[in-house]
Amino acid sequence: MTDMSKSYADALFSLALETNTVFETLMALKAMRDGLYATEGALDLLASPSIPKDERCAVLEKAFGDVQPEHVMSFVGVLVQHGHIRELDDCLTAYTELHDEHSRLSTAYVSSAVELTAGEKEKLIEKLSRKLQRTIHLECTVDPSLLGGLVVHVDGKVIDGSLKHKLQEIKEVMNR
Repeated sequence: MTDMSKSYADALFSLALETNTVFETLMALKAMRDGLYATEGALDLLASPSIPKDERCAVLEKAFGDVQPEHVMSFVGVLVQHGHIRELDDCLTAYTELHDEHSRLSTAYVSSAVELTAGEKEKLIEKLSRKLQRTIHLECTVDPSLLGGLVVHVDGKVIDGSLKHKLQEIKEVMNR
């Protein structure tokens, strides 16, 4: 992610805070990004310096003119006008991070030896929420190399409760 995309995202986030549309802005930005990425050649067209800026903006307006809130449409238009439309995905990533921090949301990436049950996921969300004082969303994957237990990556922290890690700790104690 570039500093430029972070700067663009900061500006959009500030505007969304002022208009009290932080979540709506996130959803509209995702919808526009998804629409542009789903349409083959759309980004190439909007990034093409051989097409006048006003024509590229008119194409954007025709395709997404009904996007609400309106400042999202203007934001993407600015990206097109300044030749930075290819930064849209990075801008969305940076905006999402700002949104999540503002909303006290965290995604916990969980690797476990076996698939977690719904009850186990609920308990894990509850414990992490209590510990971190945040709303937690889980992204779970199965990693058979863990042997048992799980590893959680959340907010730059690693909580390693895997059997593999515990066995490694025992081995280190025995080697002292």
